[in-house]
Amino acid sequence: MQTSSEAAILEEAKISAQRIFHLISHELKQVEAEFERQARSNVQVISYIGDYLRNSGGKRVRPALTILSNYAVGGDGSRHNSIRMATVMEFLHTATLVHDDVIDNSDTRRNQRTINALFGNETAVLMGDWLYMSAFETSLAERSLEILDILTAVTRKMTEGELLQLTQLGESEILQEQYFDIVQRKTAFLFSACCEVGAILGGSTSNQQLALRNYGLNLGMAFQLTDDLLDFTASDDAIGKAAGVDLIGGKVTLPLIYLLEADLSARDIVKKVLRDGCYDGVSRKDILAALDKSGSLERARQLADDFAEAARNSLQALPETEYTEALRTIPTYVIQRDH
Repeated sequence: MQTSSEAAILEEAKISAQRIFHLISHELKQVEAEFERQARSNVQVISYIGDYLRNSGGKRVRPALTILSNYAVGGDGSRHNSIRMATVMEFLHTATLVHDDVIDNSDTRRNQRTINALFGNETAVLMGDWLYMSAFETSLAERSLEILDILTAVTRKMTEGELLQLTQLGESEILQEQYFDIVQRKTAFLFSACCEVGAILGGSTSNQQLALRNYGLNLGMAFQLTDDLLDFTASDDAIGKAAGVDLIGGKVTLPLIYLLEADLSARDIVKKVLRDGCYDGVSRKDILAALDKSGSLERARQLADDFAEAARNSLQALPETEYTEALRTIPTYVIQRDH
């Protein structure tokens, strides 16, 4: 149950997020229009699924990072090339979600039916591929080898991360270093790419580009660590999908890694859930209680805080503007959110 102080912190985080997104609300509306334009196709099913994905929502954090990074180095985030590349980043993110849902056999995301649940795995895989190819086709308009290098590298790393995670499904003996490697590849590198591409489009110096690359990497780590915590602590309605699915899907995340280090007696119950693929023989509440009692949740939260602080510290190379301040505020929102 949430304490009054926790509720106050969460409310402040929500208010901060509203301020950030209000700052670039016009640009994000342009991103929505560009998403709709890029998702058009003379193949009817592609246009239909594209509209469904766009209307399914999402926080649009990655396009926001691209636009804010552009402004933070003195660029104009409302220019068409900035909006176009911010949309490319959302396309890449959406493609990974569509493929992830197939791999995880997920039925819901953001309280909506997934593409694979509605249309089958074959259609979902092909739609994810189409989104990837469309993103690269659009990015070619920039005629920037540097940007293409970043996008190809991040796409390769995301695929490698998914493959690495697949090799470790059902394994309880996961090292923290292995977990971090997967998180970097699957999540953090795309955050980093969003910020770096925004910096390049804004005409940044090499120091500013490096600063925003590091900012995005640390922010992405904080974001995913918080996601993994929410899988244990949030309600189904809050996160828009079934809570506790990571473990029954065979994924051992950082809180569990810490639990297995601190409490050897927990190993059997974790292995049982991994083996059974459900919580029929083990109470999810018991696992949550063990995580809390062992200090594993707090230890993982502290590490998320550390990554958030590292992200904020990366911004020292940037001029002090309202956009830099917005970037500095985002890590707080990321680790305090409830979904």
